[in-house]
Amino acid sequence: MPELIDEWPLQSNSTLGSSVRAKGIERELRRKLPWAARKSLTVEAGMAVLRMPDASQDEFKEAAAAIADAVGGLCALPVLPSEAEDILSMSSRERHKWMSDGRLQSAGTRTVKLRGRAKAVTFHVFEPAHIEHILNNDLTEIWREEDAVALAENRRRAAGKAALTRAGKGAAKPKAALPSSEELPETQLDGWAEFAADGLLR
Repeated sequence: MPELIDEWPLQSNSTLGSSVRAKGIERELRRKLPWAARKSLTVEAGMAVLRMPDASQDEFKEAAAAIADAVGGLCALPVLPSEAEDILSMSSRERHKWMSDGRLQSAGTRTVKLRGRAKAVTFHVFEPAHIEHILNNDLTEIWREEDAVALAENRRRAAGKAALTRAGKGAAKPKAALPSSEELPETQLDGWAEFAADGLLR
């Protein structure tokens, strides 16, 4: 039986130029197929390709129809954290920071049970249009420049504060004023009475 093949071009705004995103799309499309046929679907060079060498025409048509329906909705498929990092060339630390200050906006969360892990994992996902907007406007570079300016300003303020603290600690403590003669207590020395009686203080 000859190999049965069908192909579907993927729009650029579905993969967003990311191989990680393309792999995620491949996993999503495979979930639309029966378990035995999942490895028959691959995503390569901007195309979703279905190859089924050992299938009947009916099996192939059913699988192809499922893929054709799914391909139309790929542009709205949420962007996963690893995909966003690859598309925007950002680090995990930058992703967390930009999310916390509201520049990178979450589209909600997803919870999955990963193979080999006892607990489910919950993570944020992103709207493809939001990620594409950031990519097209090169916002990550602008954000990095803003962060660098803010960091330099924070360091300048911290250095100034530290200098003031050091200056305060190094300032000489004011010396206590010496008591006046009137404030000094009378001290009775040995022989003082005899000394006074001789009239030497007159």
